Amino acid sequence: MKKLFKLTFVTAGLLFVFSCAEDFLVKEPTQFITTGQIGEAASKNPDVIAGTMTGIYKLMVETGTGGTTGHDDFGQKAYDVFADMLSSDMALSVSTYGWYRASITEYQCTQDYTYTDNYQVWRYYYRIIRSANTVIEALGGNDAAPELDENKWILGQAKAIRAHSYFYLTQYFQKTYDPAELILPFYDDLQDQNGPKVAASEIYDFIESDLLGAIDLLANFNRNDKVQINQDVAKGILAYVYGAMGNNLAVKKLTGEVMGKYPVMDEAEVLGGFNDVNTPAWMWGLDITSDTELDLVSWWGQIDYYSYSYAAYGDAKAIDSDLYAAIPANDVRKGQFYTGTSAYRQLMPLNKFYDAQRVPAGASTTVTADYVYMRVEEMYLLNAEASAKTGDEPGARTSLKAVLDKRLDDTSYVNALTGTALLDEIYLQQRIELWGEGKTYLNLKRNKRSTKRGANHLSFVGEVIQYNDERLTFEIPEAEIQNNPFISDQNN
Repeated sequence: MKKLFKLTFVTAGLLFVFSCAEDFLVKEPTQFITTGQIGEAASKNPDVIAGTMTGIYKLMVETGTGGTTGHDDFGQKAYDVFADMLSSDMALSVSTYGWYRASITEYQCTQDYTYTDNYQVWRYYYRIIRSANTVIEALGGNDAAPELDENKWILGQAKAIRAHSYFYLTQYFQKTYDPAELILPFYDDLQDQNGPKVAASEIYDFIESDLLGAIDLLANFNRNDKVQINQDVAKGILAYVYGAMGNNLAVKKLTGEVMGKYPVMDEAEVLGGFNDVNTPAWMWGLDITSDTELDLVSWWGQIDYYSYSYAAYGDAKAIDSDLYAAIPANDVRKGQFYTGTSAYRQLMPLNKFYDAQRVPAGASTTVTADYVYMRVEEMYLLNAEASAKTGDEPGARTSLKAVLDKRLDDTSYVNALTGTALLDEIYLQQRIELWGEGKTYLNLKRNKRSTKRGANHLSFVGEVIQYNDERLTFEIPEAEIQNNPFISDQNN
């Protein structure tokens, strides 16, 4: 894995040129090698373009990829934190340094387009899209059929990560799935410059097409690193997309094809720190080493008490107290959260997420604990949800119990659940199982649920907030409105 981030100077330079948000309008600077030249070279040596795909994965973990120097700007996991806090399942229970408090937990950024947080989310995902378009164009464009298997697999990964980024944009910038609503500009090649907002149906159709293409292209791809998107991960992303669209039969089929391939995490793993990408249940994740050069500005630097972190020194993140109370006493996941004598550490995830050294405040400023992006439990729970929604309640109970059998001594109560009670239990288990992993926000919107803040939040305690509340959705940022005349005109 260490070699993942040791890009050649040429490839690193190419990615910088083609992905920087400020250069979105630059088509083909003549002082740099063109995508056509890259593609010609890649047809003989796939390593040429593989390095650029590697660079995209690097963007997912790099600091500043949202265009700021903020300590909440560190790639995909940064927006997982945004999502968990917006959903209210993650409470900012103590705030000393101010990260997330006003803008996210008090919903100021989602009501004011001038807040930088809106820009961060927008810039990060469009930067990934721009970079994926670079790879895709170099390999022949959206309809390309590369001759070399290696190039097929790279094209499949690029399409999948582009679809992943568009999907997250739809989630963060649309209150609820409405195919007719104009929501986002759409760019599918490097010739596109500024563009108008298009209907959600156009975005979703393209996401679906990209992922179906990726699934086909990634057949027979045996990755050498879990950061690479394989066919199972592409199916997992598409399952989330279909779920948002209400196509539950497709969700059930896709998740059914994936979930049996990976073992559910056992008790030791559930309490083991979530810090090792080699965990068999992890479908997609990142092996972080000292070469990755992460420190305080990272997901671990915001969440983990056992890293050199804000969590250790004054910004406590905890599970919502009402959600914690809903975890049964005999559930192993109850033990993921602190309930000792320290008021500061109450309900922090001290036994779920932690650096392996387990030294309070961290023995080192260098982060080497790994990132999880997707694990198989998500597939089981999505399958349970989709099965219940399509009338297959026995199948829903079976998929739900496949997870709960590793969490509880007795899951017989699930056998009696039907209708709304079954759906409510599946949704609760999604919240418990995936706490802190950035998925509750997606589940909240997909299931059209409400959230109620427990007593350990610093604001809006006890308030019920609906999934489609304006405060849960980001605003198109000021910079985009000012610099994109199409958006400016549409907003007038």
